[in-house]
Amino acid sequence: MLVPVIMSGGAGTRLWPVSRKAHPKPFMRMADGHSLAEHTLRRALAASQGDGVLTVTSRDYYFLTRDTYLGVDKRAEQFDFLLEPCGRNTAPAIAMAALRIQDRFGPQAQLLVMPADHLVRDQQGFLAAVGNARQLAADGQLVTFGVYPTEPETGYGYIRLGAPLQSGFAVDAFVEKPDLSTAEGYLSSGQYRWNAGIFCFRCDAILQALEKYQPGLYQQALMLWASLDKTAQPLELPLQSFSQLPSISIDYAVMEQADNVAVVEGDFGWSDIGSWKAISELYAQDELGNRIRGQAVMVDSRNCFVQSEDRLVAAVGVDDLVIVDTGDAVLVADRRRAQEVKQVVQRLTNADHEAATFHRTVHRPWGSYTVLEDADDCKVKRLVVKPGQVLSLQLHHQRSEHWTVIRGTAKVRVGDEESILERNESTWIPVATLHRLENPGTDDLHLIEVQTGDYFGEDDIERFEDVYGRA
Repeated sequence: MLVPVIMSGGAGTRLWPVSRKAHPKPFMRMADGHSLAEHTLRRALAASQGDGVLTVTSRDYYFLTRDTYLGVDKRAEQFDFLLEPCGRNTAPAIAMAALRIQDRFGPQAQLLVMPADHLVRDQQGFLAAVGNARQLAADGQLVTFGVYPTEPETGYGYIRLGAPLQSGFAVDAFVEKPDLSTAEGYLSSGQYRWNAGIFCFRCDAILQALEKYQPGLYQQALMLWASLDKTAQPLELPLQSFSQLPSISIDYAVMEQADNVAVVEGDFGWSDIGSWKAISELYAQDELGNRIRGQAVMVDSRNCFVQSEDRLVAAVGVDDLVIVDTGDAVLVADRRRAQEVKQVVQRLTNADHEAATFHRTVHRPWGSYTVLEDADDCKVKRLVVKPGQVLSLQLHHQRSEHWTVIRGTAKVRVGDEESILERNESTWIPVATLHRLENPGTDDLHLIEVQTGDYFGEDDIERFEDVYGRA
């Protein structure tokens, strides 16, 4: 039995302003119009021959992940989810996933651990590598995937090959991200592979390794697992106990210490899509080396990448730039320094700026809203509520709201009164008044919300009832 485990966490700060905390890298659309999360799910289902997957993610991303999966496979409502209350790196996440799969399928079930935000262009080549990994994992090996390097990349860790094995190699050493000259030596030697961060092992093998090399983490994970209601779906991990687990990667915790670690090789078009340079390479270039997504006019400009969602971008006399326009933010960076974009996110976070977390369009379990105007005296949003969905029963202490239906039918509660609003009909919600919005129809409900008052932050919401567990 092989169970793919999709690890979906992290904000992808090097891909700001498209990747943000509330809508991170796995949900970014690639050149083909599909997100990394969609690609990863298809790859996982192919590896498991359609038997489903286990996804480890945070509660904040659960509904967005589930809805993304539903676009790929209508059975996604029944897929298994483990929801982390906070990030503790990959070793605790893999420990909990192994306990989950062992509980359901037995100790010899195999995990195929896959990051949700990597790209694989050759699925058949990947599945061939999975087949090799499964042979080694069946013998108790802890298997990692090594990708043939195509350039002296300094942004990846490397694996040095050891003795040949049945369908791979023993791992001689894991090597951290090198400088350029060292990476050039790795490439020319032929003995090194990029560390793809993909793993395959039996439940009992990885749990025994955790018990040996991380006994504290292992014992805490066991106690946490014993305390859970295993029938819950999704299965939420409690904050108090999960936050006590040490924050450590599976590489440091086990893989770099164990003596039964193997690597399978692959040439399956892998990329961790870790920078705008990597994104740009997914697009065809013109005769001057420019790569464009969206509308752009390039005048005497070379080797640039431009991405614009709505607006026309014009570039004159520039070279080697990354220009990304998301409507509410613009990034302009030297292509050679694209890895440093994460410093922008750090500064925005330190300044408590919304752009570190949210886009103009924010996804919610019930649908989404798009900020059309954000001024000192008002805030205007377009809400889209999915069929059958309902917002929380809530009130605001510092603002009132005006709702106008522009498409669909709304069921509205204001105070103790309920009413139905059709297209072009409106209502008003005074400050400190209980209210709720629901879409009783079978089509999306579109509504314009105008907020007036003294403060329009999302933290001015007091929830009393919520079908999504946020009250």
